[in-house]
Order: sequence, then structure tokens, then C-alpha cells
Amino acid sequence: MLDLARKAAEILVDRIDGLPADNAWDGDFQQALDAKLKEDPPEEGRPAGEVLDWVAREVLPFATRLDHPRCFAFIPSSPTWPGILADFMAAGYNFNQCTWLVASGPSEIELVVIDWLKRWIGYPDSAGGLLTSGGSAASVDAFVAAREAAGNPDGATVYMSDQSHSAQVRAARITGVRREHTRLLPTDERFRLDVDALVRAVAEDRAAGLNPVTVCANAGASSTGAIDPIEEIADFCQAEGIWMHVDGAYGGFAVVTERGKEVLRGIERADSVNLDGHKWFFQPYEVGGLLVKDAATLERAFEVHHDVLQDTIWGANHPNFSDRGLQLSRSARALKIWMSVQTFGMAAFREAVSRGMELAARADEYVAESPMLETLNPASLGIVCFRVNPTGRDLDEEALAKVNRNVLARVFWEDRALISSTTLAGKFSLRLCIINHNTTWDDVRETLEAIEKFGAEAS
Repeated sequence: MLDLARKAAEILVDRIDGLPADNAWDGDFQQALDAKLKEDPPEEGRPAGEVLDWVAREVLPFATRLDHPRCFAFIPSSPTWPGILADFMAAGYNFNQCTWLVASGPSEIELVVIDWLKRWIGYPDSAGGLLTSGGSAASVDAFVAAREAAGNPDGATVYMSDQSHSAQVRAARITGVRREHTRLLPTDERFRLDVDALVRAVAEDRAAGLNPVTVCANAGASSTGAIDPIEEIADFCQAEGIWMHVDGAYGGFAVVTERGKEVLRGIERADSVNLDGHKWFFQPYEVGGLLVKDAATLERAFEVHHDVLQDTIWGANHPNFSDRGLQLSRSARALKIWMSVQTFGMAAFREAVSRGMELAARADEYVAESPMLETLNPASLGIVCFRVNPTGRDLDEEALAKVNRNVLARVFWEDRALISSTTLAGKFSLRLCIINHNTTWDDVRETLEAIEKFGAEAS
């Protein structure tokens, strides 16, 4: 067992050590992978060391390397080594962190981490929550709590911007909101929710006999990093008696920095906030989190007494996390956050989060000064949106989209970096998300230089 564990650790450390010299992406088509992997399970086993070597060679490399210092696509993830080891330890102890009786130690660690999150957000002592698989599950839990807090009314409606993540739309659907009652509202020139449009939509829905239940604000939209006018939305929701949820899955952990607290001012007024530790808090998948201002709202929504769990009377008046969300069987997700913070300290985390914002701002300046590139949305948090648009060429939108798609493909196939795209006000946009704690300015600059080079050749 020890020999196998050492071998697995060596494989991982070699991989991490070699990341900068590798490409940010590798993959293969299903037909090719089927030829290697699709077979009946063997009747007899083979040496476990051979299995580890084979998996490390033939399976695991074929994926986006989200922790690569030049992975700027989607929302990258760069886990700490203590976080990785924490998942290994939790799996080895085989926790099911459902109730205090079953896992009191891991439950206490989750309470500690939830308390940290509460204080970072600025929530009161009455707040509480739980860790989840990610933003999707956290959003479902939040929307259920909002629905139950509103009395589970008929004709429930929810409101969010047209930049909101699909997880919010899906959460509304899962919690019983009819598709035609999910309002995707317009945004301003910076892709922030138009509060006037929200006011009108709620008034029109109330007049039509519908029941507004939830308003979802973005604390770092996935496409642009846009931050909705949180304080204005909070004022409106408070006046109208509507649950306010803030989606901070990507950007929420910016609150550990002074700059983040400033740009996310008002987040502490939300009824619920979700944020993902496997994004901007440098943890391995999966660890999301949901915080609610009043912890009792979750238990009122989810607590169900179950005969087979009646022995949980041991630990009565202690929190059972299965009473706070949709999962009964739960892994010990808090351990990796706790071990990482204990190992490095919060100063290192604040510096790492701040560096992402600083690199994005510097990339934004580079784009603004480049005769080859055009800013499509100023940097927000760690995201920069721009495109190739050579000065003096006067290309139309169709031609620009073609050029930029060509550039995206060439970066994908010919460069070590990985970038992604989005569409902003009908314009095809290249997009960098810069949040890896190992990323340097050279990584960002050389990627932008490659984009300029490919842009010049394509246009």
C-alpha cells in the first residue's frame, strides 16, 4: 500500500513539475479512446503498479490542464498540494459527513470553514451554510430555501441578468419555476444587470398575479467578470420582500482582498451567496459553498426526519449537514480548505487572489496599447475580454468574427496556452481568465504576443 501511494504521489509531482513546459490542453476523439479503453472488465487482476502507470500514460493526460500557468480558458483551477493531500486523507478515512454522530470531527472542521466564509463575506453570527459539490448544487439549495421562505407560492418567478450562469437557470428549473417565469434581464454597457429593467419586470409580474421569489445578482459573471450593482439590487429586494441571491461561484473569493471587498460591497446584504473553492481559492475539485444570512432558513427547507437515522439523537442540538442541503451522503470537503489555510496562511491566499486581478489589469493595459487588439469589456476581477481588430483595416463584424475564430483555433493548436471565447453584444470575443497562483506576467504577455502574431497573419 505504501509503495503504491508513493508511486501515485511521484506521478502527480512529476506532472505538476512538468506543467510549464507542457501544453495547457491535450485530448483525443472518442473512437481512439474507445479502442484503448472500451473492454469488458477483466476476470483476473494485474499488478496495481502497472495499472497506475497505464492510467497515467493512456487516460489522465487527455484533458484540459486547468492548473497549467497558461490555461486562461473558462475558469481555471490551480489546487494547492495540501488540498490534494486532504482529499486523499478524507478518502482514506472514508468519511460520510452527513450527521454529527457519523462524522463529528469533519463536521467541526466544516463549521470552522463556514465561519471563515461568513466573516470574509461580512455576514452576521446568525448566518450559516454548507459546502457543496460546486455552484450548481449550491444554487439549487439556495433557490429551494428562497422558495420555501416565500411560502412555496404558485406562479413563482425568478430574475437574473442575461449574463448569468446556466447553473442559475437550471436551478430555477429544478426547483419548479416554469421556464417562461425565469426572467433573463438586459444588462448595461459593462454587462451589469439593468436595475430599472428589474423594477419594471417585478412590477409587471405582480400585476399579472405572479409571485417574485428570487433575484440573482452576479459577483463576477463567468463571461466577463461583470459585477452587478449589488447594493442597488439589495435595496430593491429589501423593499419588495424578495430573496436576494448572489452568484459568487467565480468571483466571490475576491472578498479576502481589500480590492475585492471594495468592488463586491453590499454582498453581505444578500440572503444567500454561493462561491467555489475550486476556482479562486485554489482547491481541487469539488468544493463549492453556500452561505445564508439566516442559517435556520436552510434547515426549515431541508430537514427531514428519517427512521434509519434516529440514532443521531447522539449529538442532539449539534448541526447535521444533511439537514442543510440536498445531499445526505457527503464527502469531507472542508478539510482541504482548512489544511491549505493552515499550511500557507491567509496572507499567501490574499496575495495570490490579488495577483490575479493585477495581472488582468496589466493585460487590459497591454490590449489598450496594442494596434492589433481591441478591448470589448474592461478587465473585471481576473477576466479580460478583447479581440483582434487591426488599426486601419476597417473590417466588418463578420470578417472580425472569422479572424478571431481563426486566432482562437491557432492558439489552441499551435501554442502552449489555452484561451476561450464568449459573445458580447453580438460580438465574438476572445477571453482570458487569469487566476492561477503560478501564472506570471511572462505567461500572460507571451500569450498576448502570440494572439497578435496570429491576428496579423489571419487578417
